[in-house]
Amino acid sequence: MLIKTLKKLLQLIFNRIFYVTVALLVQLGWIFILFWQVNNYSRYASWALSAASIVCVLWIMNKKINPSYKLAWTTLILVIPVFGMVLYLLFGKSRVNSGMSERFDSALDECWPYLKEREAEMEELRSLDPSMAIQSQYIQNYSGYPLHKNTTVEYFQVGDDIFPTLIEELENAKHYIFMEYFIINYGVMWCSILDILEKKVEEGVDVRLIYDDFGCLTTLPHKYYKELQAKGIKCQVFNPFRPFLNVIMNNRDHRKICVIDGHTGFTGGINLADEYINQRERFGHWKDTGVMLKGEGVWNLTAMFLHMWNAVNKTEDTGNFKNYLPYRYHPASFESDGFVQPYCDSPLDNETVGENVYMNIINRAKRYVYICTPYLIIDNEMMTALCLASKGGVDVRIMTPGIPDKKMVFLLTRSYYEQLLEAGVKIYEYQPGFLHAKSFVCDDEVAVVGTINMDYRSLYLHFENGVWMYRNHAVMDVKEDFVETLEYCQQITMEYCTQRKLPVRITQSLLRLCAPML
Repeated sequence: MLIKTLKKLLQLIFNRIFYVTVALLVQLGWIFILFWQVNNYSRYASWALSAASIVCVLWIMNKKINPSYKLAWTTLILVIPVFGMVLYLLFGKSRVNSGMSERFDSALDECWPYLKEREAEMEELRSLDPSMAIQSQYIQNYSGYPLHKNTTVEYFQVGDDIFPTLIEELENAKHYIFMEYFIINYGVMWCSILDILEKKVEEGVDVRLIYDDFGCLTTLPHKYYKELQAKGIKCQVFNPFRPFLNVIMNNRDHRKICVIDGHTGFTGGINLADEYINQRERFGHWKDTGVMLKGEGVWNLTAMFLHMWNAVNKTEDTGNFKNYLPYRYHPASFESDGFVQPYCDSPLDNETVGENVYMNIINRAKRYVYICTPYLIIDNEMMTALCLASKGGVDVRIMTPGIPDKKMVFLLTRSYYEQLLEAGVKIYEYQPGFLHAKSFVCDDEVAVVGTINMDYRSLYLHFENGVWMYRNHAVMDVKEDFVETLEYCQQITMEYCTQRKLPVRITQSLLRLCAPML
């Protein structure tokens, strides 16, 4: 027993996140002591700092940001004036630094000529359903990625099913493989993929990988990209994490993209770690979803990757976009199945594309909206949309995890149940384990599958992506999966909400207040 305890202690001490956490806590403590001393040194200094806090609050109130952010930060600053202001300056701005922003703008200029609206597809959609054309036009205008036909979509109910298909397609790669993931962890999944990537490099295939440094903080060695580069894999790290208090830590690359030879693409909620394919049990059975695209619509995923690659790659060699178009290595025509529009969302602009796509679906629903999300931490606009749809007779159902990966976030998720139930929204918790899927399906016509959670981080702070589908066979697959999964869920009742103990209610109220900052 003692040996096991010592082993765990040593693992903790020699873990990268231990040093990062200690460094951040030391910096926070130093800043707190500094301002405390300044505040107590002179009443004039105290007045000046209090005045600065008031100015900071007024500045926040006049910003064009979500009211929930305003409330959370102004409350913190008014309760703890000086320290709250410092925390806001460090963590409150939901944007990356100017240097990174400039690189993203420059990279976008390079790919913009290849993302022009496909007028024939848009006109056809407009003739079929003007309201859906409005949704698609919004995605084109504010995400930048066009609508496509000549594309098929295969939907996968769990990571266990998508993994062998991903392996098969990777083994068939002849020209290039582009991969962009939030989390990579050693195990069956990543080691199997890495073996193929190494083999493909030897065959002359252009293999590129982007991973998020914060997402891999506890799963990969420090500077792991150097190991991959030594194997011939071109690898870039998004926003390398450094143990210094900085606003940049807020923005992470949460996207999951794999593109093979320009004609085959994968996305969804599945990262490259064993729990996502149930080779490792962490929180019961891991329920996740993904899609495989084949056809012209893959170009949007390719362009997303190249945009990110050119933004994080600080060399001048950006490559020619024409070399990666779908027909470059697939001269034959593609099968067509409805409309497909992969899109992405970025914290670099003031447009919350991910949330607005969801809101457009909810607001235009006529019969039903079925939603899967691992986290339900929503603002007033989303709450109002869900409640109004339900009150108007739309069958609104939301599925969340039964076993959480983060207990505090799970407690916060459950705090939203009562108001939704009062409006007639039906809520279900997936009992076998953790539900990580992010999907919307509506009226047997439109669906979204992607990486975008219904929480503040996904909707406001992270780089995300999704696939909007209309009258595609995969739409009904998403619906059937939701209906089948209901058999493994427990429906939440109003009785559950009313029986919550007072300490739980108080904790949830406090968490709701700081929800935008979590």
